Amino acid sequence: MRIHALIVAAGSGIRAGGGVPKQYRAVAGQPLLRHAVLRLLNHPAISGVTVVINANCLALYNQAVAGLGLPAPVCGGATRQESVAAGLEALAGDPPEIVLVHDAARAFVPDTVIDAVIAAFADAAVDGACPALPQIDSLRSGEAGRYSGSIDRGNLWRVQTPQAFRYPALLAAHRAAAANEGESAATDDVAIALAAGLCVAITPGDERAFKVTEASDFAKAQGMTAYSSRAASGFDVHRFGPGDHVWLCGIKVAHDAGLIGHSDADAGLHALTDALLGTIAAGDIGDHFPPTDERWRGAASDQFLAHAAYLVRERGGLIDHVDVTLICERPKVGPHRVAMRGRIAAILGLDVSRVSVKATTTEKLGFTGRQEGIAAQAMASVRLPESVS
Repeated sequence: MRIHALIVAAGSGIRAGGGVPKQYRAVAGQPLLRHAVLRLLNHPAISGVTVVINANCLALYNQAVAGLGLPAPVCGGATRQESVAAGLEALAGDPPEIVLVHDAARAFVPDTVIDAVIAAFADAAVDGACPALPQIDSLRSGEAGRYSGSIDRGNLWRVQTPQAFRYPALLAAHRAAAANEGESAATDDVAIALAAGLCVAITPGDERAFKVTEASDFAKAQGMTAYSSRAASGFDVHRFGPGDHVWLCGIKVAHDAGLIGHSDADAGLHALTDALLGTIAAGDIGDHFPPTDERWRGAASDQFLAHAAYLVRERGGLIDHVDVTLICERPKVGPHRVAMRGRIAAILGLDVSRVSVKATTTEKLGFTGRQEGIAAQAMASVRLPESVS
């Protein structure tokens, strides 16, 4: 089955406070929305993730998902139902078999919940599946400050997300609901599905899939994710050869020689790529981009660094800081340092304040002192999640 996830993040989120919609407030160093996206994006059964947003929050969205390679967001409507419908219509050009509709505010849903809704489709009679928890508290009805009766809790469920459906069935159900003006305020997709006569299975929910709603919920959310810090180093060398420029930290620098290498021989970016790969124990640059592979002959090294950053973020990691030291007698690095920092920041999706570029010489000792080549060393520090899965 081809499965696509649709994350609904178009709400105002004002009850939680914080000055911005709750889905863009930081939890453990990254926006709540990013946590939600990574939960689904990293699930092996899910082929892609699309987010439905408020059009006025595009800048916040772009910052929240920087580096994750998501498709363009979909602009939502005035209600949750309208937002989901917009997301479903956006998938119609390349429809999945199964669509998961998930609330951005349920950012810490465990894999077990996702596994269960997907497994429900082994039953051909099932059109959808929704995780839920049984109602365990006693329920009473009341009015005017007085209890008036009891409610049987035996068949009551606390509904969660992601809610999964066969895509054609849910799209048809939403189109039918949109045509009926009396069905415009459904609070979830199970309501839309049931109104269309679809069969929706109940699957196990989890308390960890709680919905961040009030300001106090952020303290609970903070406790859901712990991070461990990791740092790693990288080192690279390239010798001079014929040419009229060198590439250093993503910047083309005029010079009376070039650097020899299978790719563009950017020692600074190569060292930094190895440093980032080291933080997640993912080997070195040669493992991912072998020098024997003709695809990488003359390749720009920014794609190597971007790949390493993608691997870090794919694991839910946060890049805290990177530092590159270029070791050479010439060319002079100082005039290009600002541009180098900016280029690295752009490749990694970081604020430039998290990027350091330095230069030094070896006082004319060794191969760099003899101006035979350039060396670079780099350090990277990241935080990786140790949260529930």
